[in-house]
Amino acid sequence: MDNVASTFGEALAIHAAHQPAAIALRFGAAATDYATFDRHATQIANALLATAAPAGSRIAYIGKNSDLAIELALGVARAGMVFVPIIWRLTAAEIEVILRDCGPVALFVEPGFVDRVPGGGEAPATIVLMGDDGGDPAWPHFTRWRDAAPATRVPVVVQADDVVLQLYTSGTTGQPKGVMLSHANATGIRSALRAANLPWLFPAAPETILVAMPYGHIGGVGGVLLATLDGSEMVIQPEFNAGAFLEAIEVNRIRRLFLVPAALKILLEHPRAAVTDFSSLEYFSYGSSPIPLDLLHQGLEALKCSFIQLYGLTESWGTATALPPEDHHPDRLRVMASAGKAVPGVELRIVDEAGTPLPSGTIGEILIRSPSTMKGYWNRPEDTAHAVLPGGWLRTGDAGLLDAEGYLFIQDRMKDMIITGAENVYPAEVESAIYGHADVADVAVIGVPDDRWGEAVKAIVVLKPGRMPDPASVIAFARTRIAGFKCPKSIDFVETLPRNPAGKILRRALREPYWAGRERGVN
Repeated sequence: MDNVASTFGEALAIHAAHQPAAIALRFGAAATDYATFDRHATQIANALLATAAPAGSRIAYIGKNSDLAIELALGVARAGMVFVPIIWRLTAAEIEVILRDCGPVALFVEPGFVDRVPGGGEAPATIVLMGDDGGDPAWPHFTRWRDAAPATRVPVVVQADDVVLQLYTSGTTGQPKGVMLSHANATGIRSALRAANLPWLFPAAPETILVAMPYGHIGGVGGVLLATLDGSEMVIQPEFNAGAFLEAIEVNRIRRLFLVPAALKILLEHPRAAVTDFSSLEYFSYGSSPIPLDLLHQGLEALKCSFIQLYGLTESWGTATALPPEDHHPDRLRVMASAGKAVPGVELRIVDEAGTPLPSGTIGEILIRSPSTMKGYWNRPEDTAHAVLPGGWLRTGDAGLLDAEGYLFIQDRMKDMIITGAENVYPAEVESAIYGHADVADVAVIGVPDDRWGEAVKAIVVLKPGRMPDPASVIAFARTRIAGFKCPKSIDFVETLPRNPAGKILRRALREPYWAGRERGVN
């Protein structure tokens, strides 16, 4: 039903007209149908416009997933403004950096995060509390603020090319950048996806989905916005909790899931997983980071449904390539190590440092071109020019190769590549080799200074409870799976690995102690 919708507000109106009584949002005991969802979005838009904020104004949110947070996102979209959801796990200082960068005219905050609102002149002019308790008594409470506004037609014309979402990169290599995404970045590719008739990638009809990924992440708020285009029912959980997630799969007879590999691991290790009825599941998609083959096999055995790997970036509104269910098969071990092929509407290219296209089988930087490529980084024209090349090609910063059949094999982040004795080693490949060791619970691989080879491969390993293997045995295990020059020369055992709020390993934090006092982080 979204084939005539070029913006999110338009899509919501269509679903409200065609299926007004269908449930759009479930949060705890509360259920909101599409007619109410549409009305609330209109009231929010009118309330925002009443502040005299111009089109394109930034509206920030600090909090977890909720039905009100989703209503807010659609209200902002309908007002022709830009929604900036901030990952709630960030510190007050990190949040202040983002708020200072985006300059929101209004800030919406859940009661549990009031202490992260900057004081004085750093705070936005309008602050709204997403609950009934806590906060400054002068702050309006969201539902009363929303319901005081009229539900009359919003006097704003929103264009498909208008920015609707601004997500901040995790900042693992420096200050976070605001990725600007337009309505068209989501809606422009849908005709190609629909025409391809791939039910494992693009639902043919509205479905019930679980919302548990962090709201400030493209897999969270981006997934919610896409579900609104589909007219789906969203079962919302404040955050990912394995026990609650497993229960929701059964109760709601969920057909399609998306999780990052780290969350899949937590899910499978939960005691309830052994007794959960997964029979409703047809498709399980995973992405955001590489998945070790051992974990993939565990997932296939436990969930007994079709698996799909997705690869993409915040800058490409998520999915750029997909490895379909038919390739998740023991007879397809070679391609199971890939990220699949470009999805309909997307082009891929591998280039060298000068930007020259490379032949198949050659490792270089992965470039993406699609209707979903971001409009740029907020207030960073130089960074935008570096990331989006002439012709619309997006630099991913990932190293990989395309084989003769068009399968994309991702080696690692270009910046994480280890050069040891003139050989290139990609940490993800080494991590996957080590992960299968019976005593290993988690692993990260980095390069450390080496007087002979320039850099040496080091593995930082988290052990399973009660295990204490000889480091040499872990290295020997890896040697059975990958070439000797790729194997770690040393191993450190730690209790936990540092990760950012999106769950990605902070390799920079792991590297710092070993490179301290050196002028460069390479040798």
